[in-house]
Amino acid sequence: LFGRHWMLSPLVQWLLATPVQFWLGARFYRAGWKAVRAGSGNMDLLVALGTSAGWGLSVYLMWRHAGHGTAHLYFEASAVVITLVLLGKWLEARAKRQTTEAIRALQALRPDVAHLMPDGLQRTEITDVPVAELLPGDRVQVRPGERFPADARVSEGETQANESMLTGEPMPVHKRPGDSVTGGSLNGEGAVVIEVRAIGAQSVLNRIIALVQDAQATKAPVQRLVDQVAAVFVPVVLVIALVTLLAWLWWGALPEEALIHAVAVLVIACPCAL
Repeated sequence: LFGRHWMLSPLVQWLLATPVQFWLGARFYRAGWKAVRAGSGNMDLLVALGTSAGWGLSVYLMWRHAGHGTAHLYFEASAVVITLVLLGKWLEARAKRQTTEAIRALQALRPDVAHLMPDGLQRTEITDVPVAELLPGDRVQVRPGERFPADARVSEGETQANESMLTGEPMPVHKRPGDSVTGGSLNGEGAVVIEVRAIGAQSVLNRIIALVQDAQATKAPVQRLVDQVAAVFVPVVLVIALVTLLAWLWWGALPEEALIHAVAVLVIACPCAL
């Protein structure tokens, strides 16, 4: 930078890179060890092997050249790979957290209490009951400004319903007898009586919540494909690294140079985990 060649001392590089390698990167070692015990390879194992190779080679070179000059070290390569992969993990976790918050927001749209209309037999007046106790066919009064407690059909009265929670459209929709309303949508200025059509898991809101939860728990097809590829990719990379090491030795390279090339194979393969 600014035309000057400057580098941190090897000891400072080691002090900065080691916590990244073994503290922030601990999750890769744990996941990689589980993969080894299961007899398979995954990207976490590859990240652990590649970054450990870069870190270990740098430690060796730092010790080897301690008395005469500064060797070219690779601490930053291992630290950057771990940082980038962790960034991807963090973005994934944030997306899941936002989805969970969206589910909570959807669940919060449902009112807790419904105004059950009299049936002329057991009930002679409007009774407040928990929404969970509603049954298909029940007649419920919904007052101005309240949310509809269940999927239903308007049987008495007219109103405007804000269905933006479902459609995203902020303009209210006119509702008259015979029209359908969705549980969780907001009633306008008119008091109406509705007849419950769907409750519980059959309601539109609950089906949306179930779909979001299923999408959150299910791996995407491309992710399943990555898992299948990783099972082959990891051992192939290890074989290539070993062949690279032996080939350079066979061609007369010094062990240190051959090791650098073998480690390069592992480190280059690491970002494939992204």
